[in-house]
Amino acid sequence: MEIALRVVRDSDLPVFFRQMRDPEALRMAAFGPADPADREAFDAQWKRIRASSDVPRTVLADGRVVGSAAVYGEPGEREVTYWIDRAYWGRGVATAALRALLAEVPERPLYARAAADNTASLRVLEKCGFRETARARGYANGRGREIDEVVLVLEACASPPCGGDGSSGRRR
Repeated sequence: MEIALRVVRDSDLPVFFRQMRDPEALRMAAFGPADPADREAFDAQWKRIRASSDVPRTVLADGRVVGSAAVYGEPGEREVTYWIDRAYWGRGVATAALRALLAEVPERPLYARAAADNTASLRVLEKCGFRETARARGYANGRGREIDEVVLVLEACASPPCGGDGSSGRRR
C-alpha cells in the first residue's frame, strides 16, 4: 500500500467529518471534539486550521483519502496529530503518514499527546522517534471523564533523518 500526504482539499472534509464521528475511533482517540456531530463547529475548526500557520495534510492510501495528519500550535510548542480511518488501523498507515509529515516539517522539538491506554498510537509515536516526557490528566470528550495521557517529545537530532526511521535518540 502506498501512503502519501497532500494539501487538504475541500472534498476531503466530508470524509474527515465521517471519520471523526466513528464511536470507536472517538473513544480510542479520547481527546476529540465535544460534539462530533456538530458540522458547523467542524467546518469552523477546519477553516481556522487551513488559514493558520499549521501544517494540515490529507493522508492517502493508494490514492484514497484515509485520514489526516498535522503539525499545529505556536513555534517551540508545536504538536503533531493524526486521525486514520478505523478500516486502516493496524496496517502501518499512521506510522507511514507521521514519518512523511515529520520529513516535511523539520522543526524540532515537536510534541504529541495520547491517551495512556491508546497503546497503538503510543507505538506509532515511539516508532517515529518520540519519547515520553510526562504524564498528565485531562478531560476526554471521547470518554466523558478525566483520563491519563502521555506527553511525548521529538527532539532535534545531530544527523538526519530525524523522525524518519524510528531509531532511538529522537523525539519524546
